[in-house]
Amino acid sequence: MARFDRYLLSQLMTLFGFFALVLVAIYWINSAVRLFDQLIADGQSAWVFLEYTALTLPNVIRITLPMAAFAGAVYVTNRLASESELVVMQATGFSPWRLARPVLIFGLITAAMMSVLTHLLVPMSHAEIITRNKEISRNVTARMLTEGTFLHPASGITFYIRSIDADGALHDVFLSDRRDAEEVQTFTAARAYLINAAEDPAADPEPKLVMVDGLAQSLDLTTRQLYTTHFQDFAYDVGALIDVSDKVILGIRDLPTWQLLRETEAVSALTGSGPGWVVQEAHGRFAQALLCIVAALIGFAALQVGGFSRFGVWKQIVFAVLLLVVVKFVEGLVTDPVRKDASLWPILYLPALTGLGLSGILLWWAARPHRPRARALPAEAEAAG
Repeated sequence: MARFDRYLLSQLMTLFGFFALVLVAIYWINSAVRLFDQLIADGQSAWVFLEYTALTLPNVIRITLPMAAFAGAVYVTNRLASESELVVMQATGFSPWRLARPVLIFGLITAAMMSVLTHLLVPMSHAEIITRNKEISRNVTARMLTEGTFLHPASGITFYIRSIDADGALHDVFLSDRRDAEEVQTFTAARAYLINAAEDPAADPEPKLVMVDGLAQSLDLTTRQLYTTHFQDFAYDVGALIDVSDKVILGIRDLPTWQLLRETEAVSALTGSGPGWVVQEAHGRFAQALLCIVAALIGFAALQVGGFSRFGVWKQIVFAVLLLVVVKFVEGLVTDPVRKDASLWPILYLPALTGLGLSGILLWWAARPHRPRARALPAEAEAAG
């Protein structure tokens, strides 16, 4: 690799790392806040929160990688142009095609990073998140046994415990069930016990909340009538609120690429997704890596067109952003047809080909010879006349 290539590549990688760090931090913090509200509200520990945020990191990097590659290419090209380094290299005989070689190498490096993410890290992290969700949903203690906090273990369910004894007795229990659109049930009890009967093979496998010395209220929303019943003991089935099964259902995003391509029909039957969705997910992972190359080349090539301006190159930058929007628009157009017909999977690579074609046109435009305008043409015409 030539010295200029190494120099430009080092600049691109440095700025790429900076922009990737900033973008990942922004996206990661945003997702971490939502996870914090969800997990802490369910009574999970800080360690579970840290584990989940770490598992979401590969997907966050996957989202931000093309943007970081584009931003790094634009920033480095703009700085080299403003400091006349590109002008010096062009004066020595470097064409825009030659200058684009380290940018292409940079795009290939980012594409390799994206491939590792899309084919390995992201599916593995998604699968691990689903497994951890299953474990947490089976953890009755973490989801239900929290003192002094109104919990919502399921949609329409509100659960409250004032205190918990060392022997597991629950005091002053409140349970509201609003899942039925026509009836609201409310249970209050002085004491209660949460029994996980799944450990006894002869018993009902669903966990039960046994309430003692309480009151059951049922409000008919149609007639607006309230029915009350005092009970000495009452068992409430919490199996619908807590999934205690050991079966883990994975989606197409959680499976490796080779399985999606070789076992398309089996994966479709396993996940319940159509064959087109499976094929689109598999080839879409390859297409995402190619978009990293496209983003880098468009960011570089767009700044090569146009002359010098005292106002900078903001027009070229806006033009580059618009070209990326065009590429993403084409990506949106080809997704639905493939999901409907799996045999159309080659068109998934049309956005990358469109981006590469646009980059080639821009580099050709920048490399074409600039002929001076014939200002003396009228004088020559007069002399000839």
